Amino acid sequence: MNAEAQAPAHFDQAWRPDSWQQKKALQQATYPDTEALQRAVDELSSLPPLVTSWEVNALKKQLAEAQAGKRFLLQGGDCAERFSECRADTISNRLKVLLQMSLVLVHGLKMPVIRLGRFAGQYAKPRSSDIEARDGVELPSYRGDLINGSEFTEKARIPDPQRLIEGYSRAALTLNFVRGLIEGGFADLHHPEYWDLSWVEHSPLAEEYQAMVKSIGDSLRFMETLAGRRISDFQRVDFFTSHEALHLHYEQAQTRQVPHQWGWFNLSTHLPWIGMRTAQLDGAHVEYCRGIRNPIGLKIGPGYDPDWLSRVIEVLNPDDEAGKLVLIHRLGAGQVEAQLPDMIRAVQRTGRRVLWISDPMHGNTETSSNGYKTRRFDKIRSELEESFDVHEALGSRLGGVHLELTGENVTECTGGARALADVDLSRAYKTGVDPRLNYEQALEMAMLIVRKRGAETV
Repeated sequence: MNAEAQAPAHFDQAWRPDSWQQKKALQQATYPDTEALQRAVDELSSLPPLVTSWEVNALKKQLAEAQAGKRFLLQGGDCAERFSECRADTISNRLKVLLQMSLVLVHGLKMPVIRLGRFAGQYAKPRSSDIEARDGVELPSYRGDLINGSEFTEKARIPDPQRLIEGYSRAALTLNFVRGLIEGGFADLHHPEYWDLSWVEHSPLAEEYQAMVKSIGDSLRFMETLAGRRISDFQRVDFFTSHEALHLHYEQAQTRQVPHQWGWFNLSTHLPWIGMRTAQLDGAHVEYCRGIRNPIGLKIGPGYDPDWLSRVIEVLNPDDEAGKLVLIHRLGAGQVEAQLPDMIRAVQRTGRRVLWISDPMHGNTETSSNGYKTRRFDKIRSELEESFDVHEALGSRLGGVHLELTGENVTECTGGARALADVDLSRAYKTGVDPRLNYEQALEMAMLIVRKRGAETV
């Protein structure tokens, strides 16, 4: 039987990676030189893929297990990657944070954790306006390093197709380094000290975390004593990548058919997601994502239409494939109880399988008293805890969390273990777009999830 004969009944054989161009595409850059754009797309199309189809299928299988309540999804990383931050220390610190968080979650939830980095491709950002104005001067908005520069100059803000090639290269370098670290033993559970970040040596959370590490180490040594050998499965972990599938020319160029598989795979990432601004049922982003075999994330927020939600689920996953669809709700603290129940019921009426995860970051952005774009840790925690409660009350399950975080010593979100206040933001505010949790706040969030969700799994 050939690969095409194995395709499911709803597979659209007429779909192609550029089919989205027949639909209205929002949040796309306007390139002054369309021929240069086409040359960049052609070059990207000839370059090797960044991930493989079997990695994509492996993630989908794990997401199916998460849908069944057997795994928990941890998705985290920068709000928007910068080319200049493609450095060994930045990448390894980000990986350290996610490994430490996953260790806390595995220990507390007593189940495997899917590690999904929000990086190696998160170079484009949607904007609320095409134009940015400063002191009476208007220029095109900064849309991420994949498209233009952040400097407020006319030259920097012109969309440059060569940035697509640069974005691919930086993503490849990031992935290569992450894979090298993991394969080389960086994620070895025998040596969690590899994941320590020096700047948090005296963190208020350090004692609790180290006690947890000691407990895991003692258990691991006991198991190996019984087995009479070192357990190699604890020397490495699976690690996957995700980014918003925003710039459709970039996604198109890395969409491939592979031998012995039916259909098309986006091989720029393992899990692309559709943002709220581009989730129109008849729009280009839904059209693109319906044609690829990757698992798909879909952001849902305030003002959504229940009818749209049921129809878009049908379009993105017509065969109700397990592990295919991840619904990411982002509502804001205090809004969960009012809006999430209707979302859950709308999906339950379809009878289809989805993995629900919470993004407690984006609905809680505000301006501090001293003018910084920030998020309060207490509001992030509140939205997450409310989400767990609502899902449980309706017989649903919150199976993961989506966080913007960094391993750097930043002060961008207030609150947390060190009780950062508005006045502290100026000390190390480094983000170019959205405020991120620092290491301590991210680790504390993992511990809060364990305290909230762990009690339900006992």
